[in-house]
Amino acid sequence: MNDWVGVYEGHPQVQTPHMDRLAERGVLFSNAHCQAPICNPSRVSLILGKLPSTTGMYFLAPNFRAVDGTKNEETLFQYFRKEGYYAATMGKIFHGKTDEASFDHIEPSRGWRKPAEKIRYTLPGSHPGWDWGEVDVEDSEMRDYKTAEWAAGVLPELAQKEEPFFLAVGFALPHVPIYASKKWFDLYPLGGVQLPAARPDDRDDIPEIAKQLTLNPTGPRHEYMIESDEARHAVRAYLAANSFVDSLVGMVLEGLEASGVAEETIIVLWSDHGFHLGEKQRWAKRTLWEETTRVPLIISAPGLTKGARTNRPVGLIDLFPTLADLCGLPIREDLEGVSLKPLLENPDRKWETPALCTFGPNNHSLRSERWRYTVYADGSEELYDHDHDPYEWKNLANDPGYTDIINKLKKHLPTTNVEPLPGSAGSDSPLYGEGDISLGEAMRRGLEQLKK
Repeated sequence: MNDWVGVYEGHPQVQTPHMDRLAERGVLFSNAHCQAPICNPSRVSLILGKLPSTTGMYFLAPNFRAVDGTKNEETLFQYFRKEGYYAATMGKIFHGKTDEASFDHIEPSRGWRKPAEKIRYTLPGSHPGWDWGEVDVEDSEMRDYKTAEWAAGVLPELAQKEEPFFLAVGFALPHVPIYASKKWFDLYPLGGVQLPAARPDDRDDIPEIAKQLTLNPTGPRHEYMIESDEARHAVRAYLAANSFVDSLVGMVLEGLEASGVAEETIIVLWSDHGFHLGEKQRWAKRTLWEETTRVPLIISAPGLTKGARTNRPVGLIDLFPTLADLCGLPIREDLEGVSLKPLLENPDRKWETPALCTFGPNNHSLRSERWRYTVYADGSEELYDHDHDPYEWKNLANDPGYTDIINKLKKHLPTTNVEPLPGSAGSDSPLYGEGDISLGEAMRRGLEQLKK
């Protein structure tokens, strides 16, 4: 889910009343970013509290429990269990199989996710997971609905336990395939759907390595989406899916209210990464630009600020230490994030460290309140001024007038950049190659080719 949430104002037509109301009971982080613009490394980074550049978990594979570098790491959930919490989950929290060591109870996912045949994106050779459209399936039969239904029903039971609880609830939508029922599509009549702002020359001033890194062999081409008029259909589906998920957030919150412990419970709403829907001529994720790195993040905590927002740059990696701090637990020294409790107490306090997002080894993007600075593995750079260029249309990196700003931001780049873990795969970028060679070797060859 990207910033197409009412209170985030990412799309002028989106309707998400339940998430909007959740923001009223806590702090909305309007400048929050993932640590990797792809599911697995983003989630692993949050759950382990460590950066991709530290663990080597850059891509969709491997599973963090399957490799020596991370298999013995303690997850956020294990930590809370060790401290006396009962942990339960349903839905997508990890990428792929749920980690059994992390929970006392894992409720199996169930319900409808996709039809046997694709509905709209049926081009020969198109990725099997990519599709969008209205489906004739009752909401109550959908997988995400059943996840919300279970979570709402189990909350009163968890509230009766002697020990405190940690409930992790994960929704698949609006991840592709993007389906929803007529009820949600009717909120957005096709003829009035507004497309995101995009420019045909937007990629003219970006480095070649950025073009290679963000090629999207698994998703649709921007030219096809515009020429076929599928862009409006896909945007409409994304809006509908976001509104559907919003209703499920409301269902879980109603279950929390019914439990009787709502006023004593910390609530965190987050997304693992954003999503392009035509911005920078891009569809999907896997970039180091704003629409992919920026995520919704709302935290409601008992006794702390309500109905406020902060534009201070923060990361999902900060959630592990934040939750420990809010619960009065010791913050592990090896965690690479910081507690956001000071911002929950005073959203306007000084906060100068930019948020970091990484896609592949040595490709990093830093986001401050005003600037986005990106440096790639071959030394190429991008710099955008969000005060005057919120769509990141003008790359300022080659303008000598901005050297001081770049040098200041560079100080926050990670000093540790390990090789990809054994078995790394799923970059979906030609820069990293395919076949039997390692990703590290593939990247070295790709960089050499770019230099030539």
